[in-house]
Amino acid sequence: MSRLPIRVRVTIAFAASVALVLAGFGLFLYLRFEDQLDESVDNALELRIADLGALLDEEAAGAEPVVLETLDPEDGFAQVIAPGGRPILSTSQIAGEPILDSAERDRSGDGATLLEREGMEGIDGRVRLLATPISREGVQLIAVVGSSLEDRDESLRQLSLLLLIGGPAALALAGLAGYWAAGRALGPVEHMRREAAAITAEAPGRRLAVPVADDELRRLGTTLNAMLARLEGAIERERQFVDDASHELRTPLALHKTELELAQRYASDEGELRKAIASGIEEVDRLAQLADDLLVAARSGEDGLALNQEELDIGTLLETVATRFQARVNAAGRSLEIKAGNGTSIRGDRLRLEQALTNMVENALRHGAGQIELSAERAGGVFRLHVRDEGAGFEEGFRERAFERFSRGDAARGRGGAGLGLAIVETIANAHGGSAGAGSTNAGGADVWIELPVASATP
Repeated sequence: MSRLPIRVRVTIAFAASVALVLAGFGLFLYLRFEDQLDESVDNALELRIADLGALLDEEAAGAEPVVLETLDPEDGFAQVIAPGGRPILSTSQIAGEPILDSAERDRSGDGATLLEREGMEGIDGRVRLLATPISREGVQLIAVVGSSLEDRDESLRQLSLLLLIGGPAALALAGLAGYWAAGRALGPVEHMRREAAAITAEAPGRRLAVPVADDELRRLGTTLNAMLARLEGAIERERQFVDDASHELRTPLALHKTELELAQRYASDEGELRKAIASGIEEVDRLAQLADDLLVAARSGEDGLALNQEELDIGTLLETVATRFQARVNAAGRSLEIKAGNGTSIRGDRLRLEQALTNMVENALRHGAGQIELSAERAGGVFRLHVRDEGAGFEEGFRERAFERFSRGDAARGRGGAGLGLAIVETIANAHGGSAGAGSTNAGGADVWIELPVASATP
């Protein structure tokens, strides 16, 4: 059933519902008609009992039963039975033997009794009898009237035939109407399907036509259009990512090629050769770092970064990162200070958190000035790891897009870097269930931090 088209399934469900309604209505109609026919027959029998009482007063009851011709022989018959079972008055169809046997006479003596028989001599089809006790001159008699049920049964047979023919015909018409109505109702869905099939990445901005009526189809079309907008945005971001990555890779590759050409040119001068090789190594390191950053950025868009979480001491984590930069900080004539709480640990991926902090310190070292400070503090429901410097801070309007991929301030474009550092920081923070932020210190320098949920921190 689930493999059938929706239009067929709707038609089957509609036809099944109509079939149940028709069957219930047909049964109700048949039973109601049968009850009315039975009531009509019983009323006619009661009227004949009254007529039979009047005839009995007019006719003398002799030794031989009186044969009556006043009742229509096609409609019914009648008989009056004296005590002992002797008929004293009968219609011509049943003149002679009494209609009732002794048991039926005894039962009829207590009150009006309805009886049915499959057939009687001289009467067509089944018959219904009404036996009623009557008293004449102190003698209790039993008046019996009857009627053939042939017409009643024939009427019911005709009704059954009409229902058996008309019901399936009505069901077939209802099924066709349901199939047509389902097709009309699903027409906008098919139209949306054809429109969706025609939408390609080469034709951005195209949307599905939404029905005017505020119904399920309109909401479906609105939802699909919103999904198309999100997909277009994702495709555009991926295109921009590829374009930016290609642009960022082109510069270090060109520089590396230049260094190799210089190395080849100064092959006879050992000093120049070593200098060219050292410069080439720096460019290779930059390419390797850029490739690693691009890999992290690409993975963050799939199922998120895979983390190997463990219990980490905050002080040890900050010391490790500080030691990594100590030589560069000293060479730049700057200082690096660590402020971490005593005995504070946190659950996280050591390598990823070191990478995030490394990018934050790299950003402060490359674009900031003065002392660099690594600190850890509890702030409300989160645990923050800060990297602050004493430089000029973020340029106006840049803070809002500082964590976007390949985002760089105007003053930073000539200082190297691909603009992925803070984007990687935010990716790692999000993978830990936290977030990243940026602001300014009281002195106006840059303040970059990552927030981790308190549930991850253990005092």
